[in-house]
Amino acid sequence: MARPDRPGQPPRAKKSLGQNFLIDPNAQRRIVDALDPTLADEVMEIGPGQGALTRHLAERAGRLVLVELDDELARRLQAEFAGNDRVRIIHRDVLQVPLEEVTDDPARLKVIGNIPYNITTPILFRLLERRPRPREIVLMVQKEVADRILAEPGNKTYGALAVGVRAVADAERVMNVGRKSFRPVPDVESSVIRIVPHDPPRVAQQDERSLRHLTRAAFGQRRKQFQRILRDAYGLSVEQVTALGAELGMDLQSRPESFAPDRFVDLARALRERSALPPEMSAGDVDE
Repeated sequence: MARPDRPGQPPRAKKSLGQNFLIDPNAQRRIVDALDPTLADEVMEIGPGQGALTRHLAERAGRLVLVELDDELARRLQAEFAGNDRVRIIHRDVLQVPLEEVTDDPARLKVIGNIPYNITTPILFRLLERRPRPREIVLMVQKEVADRILAEPGNKTYGALAVGVRAVADAERVMNVGRKSFRPVPDVESSVIRIVPHDPPRVAQQDERSLRHLTRAAFGQRRKQFQRILRDAYGLSVEQVTALGAELGMDLQSRPESFAPDRFVDLARALRERSALPPEMSAGDVDE
């Protein structure tokens, strides 16, 4: 059993929660600057930990909600910010916290966090696979994940993650952060990414679920030509695939990784309009 932290001692990072605390003050400031919180903003920080970003945010944001799972860290944050009525702590798993519980207006919310890398994708898609989406998201992620999000078509790292994020948002790398900026020192390099959901959305809500199924099918068989994937996963005939490619101006004999996110959106929309669905998906799923 791990010994409890003594009063005054910084809490120990818990490997089970994927904790690596950011100790570089310059990096802390640059990350908060990327979000650019003002007194007019509501901000949610995911996994505030020891408060490295939190103290900067508390000075600048109009309202700050901290979502922390760790018992000891949540207790320390409660004690530190007890006198600040602009700061609220939610002691729970962020994946179990609806944004409507954080704010009355999720579309205005800014989100920031040095998040556990083992749950990066679930957190990211929980924020993006909803309506309305947060106004802006700044996250510290594993550099490899940032590379995948920002990859261009034709790149070997381009896949479902890039399409899923960039079909609904603009994304950019703010900075890379070296391993020595953390305690304990992680085994991987890190990047900070800034994601701004499209406002207004460019993909109709009924097409987004169709898009998710399409990208899952496409990149689950990425070595196959798109025409073969559509025939196998959607049950389309050769003639139907040929007509679809001609209508959209897409060479469906190419592999999925050659198509930009907006082309996936076009194809997902056309499949939905034709009521072409993979076996595990029903018409009711698309309309949710």
